[in-house]
Amino acid sequence: MRFILASASPRRAELIKEFVKESEIIPAQGEEMAVAGTPRKLVEALSKQKADEVYSNLNGADIIVLGADTVVAYGKKVLGKPKTEAEAFEMLKMLSGRSHNVYTGVCFVYTSKGGKKYVNRSAKTRVTFNKLSDEWITEYVKSGSPMDKAGAYGIQDGGLVKRIRGSFTNVVGLPVELCKKLYAKIIKEQGKEQGYDKNCD
Repeated sequence: MRFILASASPRRAELIKEFVKESEIIPAQGEEMAVAGTPRKLVEALSKQKADEVYSNLNGADIIVLGADTVVAYGKKVLGKPKTEAEAFEMLKMLSGRSHNVYTGVCFVYTSKGGKKYVNRSAKTRVTFNKLSDEWITEYVKSGSPMDKAGAYGIQDGGLVKRIRGSFTNVVGLPVELCKKLYAKIIKEQGKEQGYDKNCD
């Protein structure tokens, strides 16, 4: 059984090792087609797009493709990856000293009984930031770390987060607890054990 992660994120590549022994990385290349609705619906739709694109470009037999998408939601604003350092600064300034939600959608695509099947879910984590000075934000942005992350920050970077409520790995980019459960169900459904860590039940 081939397990394929449809993402170029090094953080997700590390996190999937917690429930998959061997995997391949084939990032989705297509343009993301945003959908109207809640942040939860958005990340579920985008994770499905990514997984489906990679699955469709491969021989669908005996493979599982996982797509994922993460956004930060503050009020009515949905924050993806910043396009410029100025945008990263503004995102961090807005989140400073306040609480926001992080949503990650995941989608497993695989072949079941001769047809394509989807398992598409999402997780939410509540994050509260420390109060950040303009000087601190400027130095953090200059480090380059915010530029490839939703909301312009990485929870693994020190000094940002005061507290969280929910999954830590969800904020990193992949809700491991949720993925373990979904993956275990898929493997059991197919009656196959290759690449599956039995200790993850």
